[in-house]
Parts: sequence; C-alpha cells; structure tokens
Amino acid sequence: MKKIIKSIILLAGLAVAAPQVHAQVSVGLSVRIGPPALPVYEQPVCPADGYIWTPGYWAYGDDGYYWVPGAWVAPPSVGVLWTPAWWGYDGGIYAFHAGYWGPHVGFYGGINYGFGYGGSGYYGGRWSGGHFAYNTAVSHVNRTVIHNTYVNNTFVRNNSRASFNGRGGVTARPSRNDQMAARDRHIPATSNQLAHQRTASTNRSQFASVNHGRPAVAAERANTRAVNRNTSAQRATARATNHAANAQHSVARATNHEAIATNHAATAQRAATRQASTQRSYAHANVNRAPSAQHAAARPAMQQHSAQRLSMQQHQVNRAPTARPMGQPQQHSQPQQHSQPRPQPQHQAAPGGGHRR
Repeated sequence: MKKIIKSIILLAGLAVAAPQVHAQVSVGLSVRIGPPALPVYEQPVCPADGYIWTPGYWAYGDDGYYWVPGAWVAPPSVGVLWTPAWWGYDGGIYAFHAGYWGPHVGFYGGINYGFGYGGSGYYGGRWSGGHFAYNTAVSHVNRTVIHNTYVNNTFVRNNSRASFNGRGGVTARPSRNDQMAARDRHIPATSNQLAHQRTASTNRSQFASVNHGRPAVAAERANTRAVNRNTSAQRATARATNHAANAQHSVARATNHEAIATNHAATAQRAATRQASTQRSYAHANVNRAPSAQHAAARPAMQQHSAQRLSMQQHQVNRAPTARPMGQPQQHSQPQQHSQPRPQPQHQAAPGGGHRR
C-alpha cells in the first residue's frame, strides 16, 4: 500500500512541476480519508514589497496528512496571482488539486483559507501599475515599510474551516469567472514553494498523526535577512539590467547620430552635385549663347551690307540702256548747244596807229 502511495505522490510531484492548463485538473493523488480541518493561526508580517501570501494546506505523505505552512512568496513574474491547492471529494475518494500562478485567481474548492482567500477569488491585494498593493483589512503588512496599501472591507466572510470540497465539506461550484480563469496560461509552483513543501514533509511535528490537526508551524515566518538579501540581489540585477538597457539606448542614439550625420553629408554632396551640374548647364548655355550673340551683333552690319549691295544693283539697273525695238534707229543725244554766243576776239590799236593781233 505504501509503495502505491509513494507512486501516487511521485506522480503528484511531477504534475506539480509541470505547467497547469486548467484549474480543475487533478494531479493524480487520491486517498480515501479526508484531510483534517483547517487550523487557526495568525498571518506573519509581509517581509518585503511585492510578496504575495500563499495560504497553508494539508498535503499527503507516507505517514498521512501533513501541514504545509502558509508563507509569503515572491511571485514568478509581475501581474500573476496565486490559486491555492485544494482537496475535492467525489466517488468515495479525495482528490488533490495543485495550486498555480496565473493572471486571475481560479477555483480552489470554495475553501476559506483566510487572509484574502475567502473561498472565491482573492481580496488581500491587487496589482496596480506594475506594483502589488495590499489590502490592510486582511493582509498583515508594515505600512512604514510598504506604502502600496489600501483598505477594502467589502467581501464575503466565511467562517467554515472545512478543508475540502464535496459531501461533508464545502459544496461550492466554479463560477463563470472561475471557468474563465481555468483557460488562462498557468505557471506551476516556484522552486521555493516546492522546497518549502519538502521541508514540511520531513518535519514529524507537521503530520496530523502527531499534532492531531494542530501543526507546530502553521505559518512560516520569513527570514527577513534572507528576504532582504534576495530583494537586494533582485534590485541589483534590475539596476544592472537597467544600466545595460541604458547603454544599449546610448549606443542606439550614437548610431542614430552617425546615421543622421551620414545623411547630412550625403544631402550636402547631392546638393553640391546639383549645383555643379547647374553651373555646367549655365556654362554650356553661355557658350552656345556667345556665337548667337556674335551673330546677332554681326547681323545689322550684314543687313546694311546687303542693303548697300541691293542699292548698287538697283543703280546699275537704272544706268543700263533701255532696250529698243528691232528696226528702230538709235537716237544719239546731241551735245547740248550753248545759247550764249562765243566771245569774239577784240582788236586793239597798236601804238602808232597800227593794229596787232
């Protein structure tokens, strides 16, 4: 019988380590004896900002049920919440359902684990802007250290201490929200949670057969120094990641500046090329325009010369003899006769009465 139980526990451990797809998938562990009632205990103070409370529960081992103390746990990622493990009675056996992380709290049997887990959902805190805010109405936090807090008393109070769902225990059924949460992507318990469970399984005082339902350690008080060291390491890692990201941004900015400078140089080169091309076009146009200007300057002289030649040709045409008809005698122009008489020589008498011509 013990070998069978060990095999079942091994299967349960493998199932817990594997990703959970639905909230209501049994891990394979089932027994015929129901778990004891939930013990009454005080919640320890939250050790660091961002930790989420995971309530205690009854697990099963070689020597029967043992209590896994409640503990504050660092979630595996921002924005996820814890759905507690629970037992369900059906068909004469008690089946164990492992807890998981997810964006919403799913069905956990309607069991009142307290401290925000009243049987449906979780009202002990909520994510806001990447930070977890605590409802101090049900969560024990030191508000001088943790400042992300609020107060909300509007929740259903359930005083039942039943530790399983089914006949003789809680008779709750999954709501529509629980069914929607069952379809979320689920993350199994963290390595710290599994180590916490293994530690409880080796402590004889945690078994119900020894403590009769009153475990010696009902809630684990976190090692504040270890939590602070872990938190400091996480912050240092976050700072290093931020520095690396800033360095990458600086390199990207430098690359962008180089690209901008290259673009400016290319633009200036293109502008210079365009200017040189424009100047060459202007020079070519001026070269072509120079003969045209010379021709234009020479054209008036040529026109004047042509006019002179035309005038000379016309003059020659005017001077040419007029063609006469055949057989008509040519008339010669007579020299113009002068109407004035020719002067006659005058004779003067020579001295002595003689004449001299």
